[in-house]
Amino acid sequence: MNHVVVDLEMNPVSREFREIRRSLNDEVIEIGAVKLDEKYQQISEFQSYVKPEYGEIRQHITQLTGITGDMVADKETFRGVFRRFMEWVGEEEATIYSWSMSDIKQLRQECRLKLKDFDVKWLSEHWVDLQKQFDDRLGLHNSLALKHALGAMNRNFEGTAHTALADAANTSAILALMQDEARFRETMQPVLELLQPKEELASSIGDLCPELLELQKTFSE
Repeated sequence: MNHVVVDLEMNPVSREFREIRRSLNDEVIEIGAVKLDEKYQQISEFQSYVKPEYGEIRQHITQLTGITGDMVADKETFRGVFRRFMEWVGEEEATIYSWSMSDIKQLRQECRLKLKDFDVKWLSEHWVDLQKQFDDRLGLHNSLALKHALGAMNRNFEGTAHTALADAANTSAILALMQDEARFRETMQPVLELLQPKEELASSIGDLCPELLELQKTFSE
C-alpha cells in the first residue's frame, strides 16, 4: 500500500469561454505530489506544470504561485500531464490525500470535461481529506490552513508556499506524524490545551483570555 499526497495550483478559466465556465471555473496549471511507502517514508515525487487551454495565466495567480505564462507555454495540457501522473501513481494499491477536498473536486470536473474515458469514481474511492482527519483528531470545529497546522506542529513550512510539490511534501509530514498517535498527541498537546477548554470550566478560554480567542481565529483562517 502506497500513500500519495497531492496538491494542485489552478488558474481561472477566461470569461470569454462562457460555455466552458458552466462546468469548469478553473484549470490545473501545476500538479505536485509525493509518494510514501507503507511506513510513510517518501519514495518518489512528481511535479509538472500544465498548459491551460482556456485563457492566459492571471497576474494574481502569478503573484500567488510564481507560475508565469512562459513557464507553461511549452508544457503538456491537462490530458497528457494527468495521464503521466496516474502512471506515476502506478497500479499498486494507493490512497490519495490532499489538504481539503478542493483538489479532488477540481480533478473530477476537469477529467469529466477533458478526459471523458477516465473513471472519476476511482478518485472518490481512493481519496482522503487529510485536513478533515487532522481537524477531527484535534476536535476542532474550524479547519486549519496548512501553514497553521504546520505551525501547531512547531514545524516551519519547507520550500515556497503555493508551489504544488512543496505543499504536497509539507502535507505529507503531517500525514506521517498522524500515524504515531502518542507522538501526535504529545506534539499537539499545547494546541489542545489552548483550543479545548476543560469541561469543568464555567467559561471558555476565549471568554477568560480574549487574546487566545484571537489566536484561535487565526488558526481557522
